[in-house]
Amino acid sequence: MAFDLLPSVAPFGTMARSSAGHLHTHLCRARHLATNLAIDPDLLDRALLIGGEGTKKATVTTALMEYIARREQAGVLDLFGTVDWDANYDDKAERSRG
Repeated sequence: MAFDLLPSVAPFGTMARSSAGHLHTHLCRARHLATNLAIDPDLLDRALLIGGEGTKKATVTTALMEYIARREQAGVLDLFGTVDWDANYDDKAERSRG
């Protein structure tokens, strides 16, 4: 059964008995790390305003994910011009089944 892959959770309405953070960690199985950082408050306020995230944690998490994605994309740009290109290659001819 597909539901066997999901962790067991308390029935609806019993959420108050456990912390929401513990339930979140239990459900998503992601590793969470409590960290104290000295973040520029003006930058964080701007990010909250522009990003529209509801919390500072969500704002920082989104910012980190975007930072990583941008750096990974920059790595792909380094590959530009390193692939051999055949101007005579016809992809449509390769697709024909005849």
